[in-house]
Amino acid sequence: MTDIPTGTVAEVISPERIAERVAALGAAINNDYRDRTPILVSVLKGTVPFIADLGRHLTVPVEFDFLQLTRFGGGGRIGIALDTAESLTGRDVLLVEDIVDTGLSVQVLRQALAERQVASLATLTLLDKVPRRLVDVPLEYRGFEVGDEYLVGYGLDWQGKFRNLPGIWAMLDRMAFEEDLVAQFDYMYG
Repeated sequence: MTDIPTGTVAEVISPERIAERVAALGAAINNDYRDRTPILVSVLKGTVPFIADLGRHLTVPVEFDFLQLTRFGGGGRIGIALDTAESLTGRDVLLVEDIVDTGLSVQVLRQALAERQVASLATLTLLDKVPRRLVDVPLEYRGFEVGDEYLVGYGLDWQGKFRNLPGIWAMLDRMAFEEDLVAQFDYMYG
């Protein structure tokens, strides 16, 4: 195991805790949707590990679809780069996010999905970054509340890397982290 510089990264949520919480979220969804067939609309790319693990805990019939967002302009306007393949009209939609911070993306997505005349709409997020919230959005299902650290792992990335880490890690000293990426996570891959 490679020594990690003290104070550079810290595990925030272990793979075991993630597995337990995903199982509990699956059980809640099974209970709440026991007489329905929801469509889980997952926001790419960060939700991929979460939606895959969650799907294995769902015993109700479900369908999966995906969206991808894009931000453009100085104001950070949000657009849909990849839309769902299926019609959502009259469907029970469960919007799946990896992390909710300001709430702006979820607000835009919920409005866009509601305009499609869905039967019901709920939001599920693995991580809720409450300290960064600018807009109050409903989160019917929530995995963990986290602080304001920059997080990587379990779908969350830094410059496209580290999505495959089984746990969630915080970059405590981003400058030191960026100076020596191999030293930071070599032990996780080795």
